[in-house]
Amino acid sequence: MKIKRILTATAAAALVITSVFAGGNFKEVQAKDNDTPKKITLGYWESPNGELLTKEKGSLEAAFQDTDIEWVEFQSGTDILTAMQSGSVDFATIGTPPAALGLAKGYPFKIFYLHDVIGESEGLAVKKESGISSVKDLKGKKIATTFASTSHFSLLSALEAEGLSETDVTLYDMSAPDMYASWQRGEIDGAYVWEPVKSKLLDNGGAEIVSSEKMAEKGALTAEVGIVSNSFYEKYPDVVKKYIDILDESVKSYRDDGKGAAKLMAGGLNLSEEETRTTMNEIIVKDKSEQAEYLGKNGELAEVLKKTADFLYDQKSLDKKADEKIFEQGILSELYEGKQS
Repeated sequence: MKIKRILTATAAAALVITSVFAGGNFKEVQAKDNDTPKKITLGYWESPNGELLTKEKGSLEAAFQDTDIEWVEFQSGTDILTAMQSGSVDFATIGTPPAALGLAKGYPFKIFYLHDVIGESEGLAVKKESGISSVKDLKGKKIATTFASTSHFSLLSALEAEGLSETDVTLYDMSAPDMYASWQRGEIDGAYVWEPVKSKLLDNGGAEIVSSEKMAEKGALTAEVGIVSNSFYEKYPDVVKKYIDILDESVKSYRDDGKGAAKLMAGGLNLSEEETRTTMNEIIVKDKSEQAEYLGKNGELAEVLKKTADFLYDQKSLDKKADEKIFEQGILSELYEGKQS
């Protein structure tokens, strides 16, 4: 499991008011001085959304200056589920398939945020020399993806839509960086993967034959959500609410000043600013006012998770079907009922 520990920040102030850049303006974000933890550990991955912008801006560190902030990079949703179950992370970003899997299995977390709806940022890249021009041509080919991820879910959905099963394809479970290395060595014919690796494959003799945006149009919607451990939320509900406010400021600056956001995130993605702008345009980010559509009472996300879990059951990743109430209860919808300041 590849994990990269990033940074911690400490200071003496118990109550701080900090200015957070948002779309060329400065807005105040005030950290609460009561019931703040000594340390917050966040699991993340390289995705060009508001969370990565929050990390690169140091917004959480500025808002909680007497709290140690640790960012831990993960390469798969499976590893994040393991970390959440062991209690080694407080917050994490995870795709809808592993989120559905974790909730169905009773893992100790709740969904508190929708980071982005996945569109063109994930897709199936195949080698032009492979002779693959459609999903139907995948039969007998070697295809890599990260198991239990949004990409894995979209790939299996694409196969099913064309009357194929995973047994018709030789599937390899790899991290995104390993896919790129395997591609360069000529070991695979294609890979269903997210940015920035997808663009690297396309630039290295690849062609895209299906995207997650196309699969969403066929009913296989995928997204990246923020999860928080049950124990952390029980102890520090105000910190979770404040983090939502901080993420919201990042989403607003992401939208209002895409060039500035790309400049900040480019290093974290190992892309140029222009490439970062391209990947930003391939996902849909939602501000706090739009979150209720997905996370509020009767929001879309519970149904999406239920459909995803049913698919995982059909794929034998789950032993039994999960009731939709499990997913309704797994979302902190009370945070989006108009009571949050």
